[in-house]
Amino acid sequence: MSGAVAGIVSLTAWAGLAVQFAATLAVEQSVPATLWILVHFFTIVTNLLLAILFGALALGRRDIATPGRLGGITLAILLVGIVYALLLTGLHPLRGGALIADGLLHKATPVLAPLGWLVAAPKGGLTRRDPWLWTLYPLAYFAYALVRGAVEGRFAYPFLDFPAHGWTHVAVHAVVMAAGFVSAGHLLLWLDQRLSRIR
Repeated sequence: MSGAVAGIVSLTAWAGLAVQFAATLAVEQSVPATLWILVHFFTIVTNLLLAILFGALALGRRDIATPGRLGGITLAILLVGIVYALLLTGLHPLRGGALIADGLLHKATPVLAPLGWLVAAPKGGLTRRDPWLWTLYPLAYFAYALVRGAVEGRFAYPFLDFPAHGWTHVAVHAVVMAAGFVSAGHLLLWLDQRLSRIR
């Protein structure tokens, strides 16, 4: 049962990535250009890692799908869903494959992954340092997105666009997101320990 649930999470993410790749390729007409555009987005990278880790969990590869990695990617995909709902919904009109991918990558996986973690992920393996380690991923992406945006003159997300909005705007969003991410990480740690004792 748990393997099937993890498999559903993984397949949903893979489906969203495939549809988004096809939709972007139809516009760019180049595989390298399509890949370069896609890896600009936290949503894409996070769903890719989610697909790999939950796929490994479904296949019983606990050496890959460790408790720390599963907890971190679950938290990251929750961030995707929350930021999308609060800041990004409706910014760009979508249709066709892009609209389908949007639903799968921004709405479906942020709901399915936490459920998958509850049902399928091993419990009791998280430590107090994990919430802080998990924060390194969005922080690394944040730095990458700022540098790439500054070089290319195009930012993945409006709240990162410091030339248009100023550093204060960017810093406020970063601090709020980081605080929320760390707080949610500690909540996930508490839940992991609680579920471990119950089981």
